[in-house]
Amino acid sequence: MPSKKHAFSLRKATQDDCATLLYLIKALAEYERMTDAVIATEDSLKEAIFKRQRATVFLAEIQGKAVGFALCFFSFSTFVGQETMYLEDLYVLPTYRGHGIGKALLKAVAKEAAMHGSPRLDWVCLNWNKSAIAFYESLGANALEDWQLFRLEGPALKNLVKDAS
Repeated sequence: MPSKKHAFSLRKATQDDCATLLYLIKALAEYERMTDAVIATEDSLKEAIFKRQRATVFLAEIQGKAVGFALCFFSFSTFVGQETMYLEDLYVLPTYRGHGIGKALLKAVAKEAAMHGSPRLDWVCLNWNKSAIAFYESLGANALEDWQLFRLEGPALKNLVKDAS
């Protein structure tokens, strides 16, 4: 286990990091009990994140080993009338938690949002992840109690598309 004094570094990921990123995504999925949901591949990550530039990824490293990541992208708020930053994932390997890495990753995302003029940063958190909720609240984040996340996928999405034709 690293000491609190152990130095870590943050950097933006490049397309050469796709294997590492996929490893961290799978580790996140295991932590969230969603391993069957991962269909991403190194190629799909390279295409979407780096070729089509759909997201930005920050990697946290200790002595060259990736120990965490944050993936974010811009969304659009009609009420605000401009782009806002959305944090899709923030994950630190369990062994390296409690050493400021997650906070540093979140700061990097916040800085990226501010640099592009985004007035807010949004994300979701699993309701059973009490330690993450406490962490976010300690930074001043507020849970939006009146909002419910919805998802349309698979056959339901295909049926809606079919109905739109």
